[in-house]
Amino acid sequence: MKKCAFFDRDGVINQDLGYVYKAEDFIFNQGLFELLDTLKKQDYLLLVITNQSGIARGYYTEDELIALHNHMQQCLRNTLGFGFDKIYFCPHLPTQNCQCRKPKIGMILSAMQDFDIDLQNSFFIGDKITDMQCAMAANINGKFLLSTQELEDKSLQNVQKVATLEELHSIIKRNFI
Repeated sequence: MKKCAFFDRDGVINQDLGYVYKAEDFIFNQGLFELLDTLKKQDYLLLVITNQSGIARGYYTEDELIALHNHMQQCLRNTLGFGFDKIYFCPHLPTQNCQCRKPKIGMILSAMQDFDIDLQNSFFIGDKITDMQCAMAANINGKFLLSTQELEDKSLQNVQKVATLEELHSIIKRNFI
């Protein structure tokens, strides 16, 4: 079984500028490359789990999203020599009641069908409560909320809040590697 690092996209991998789908609007967050490099060297599976309702809203097409993801992957390969192992996305509106949109675990279940994942030795990095709710519902052991806001939701047991990817990198090196 493989240990896995699940990444939300907007706000974690890249700056969340609102419905990012153009390469010129895609800006990697500081500290991401170093974090990915460390995780890859420790044989972590690197997966993206992202809600992309901009498709259902008509802001961009699935093809435009895939082109952006291809751009992201190429930038990572050019810089690090590798990209994410797979990218999962939900194109639906929150009101569509699909099974893939976080906080539901459809994308996690798809990843588990595609890869032999050890959830007890895996973690989820997100910037929204729905990311943490998804990780909890899927029984992913590690849960990191990238935020400078106070955690007010008391139901988020065992969620560790971090302000930056650099802070997260230090925690992961101490506790997961």
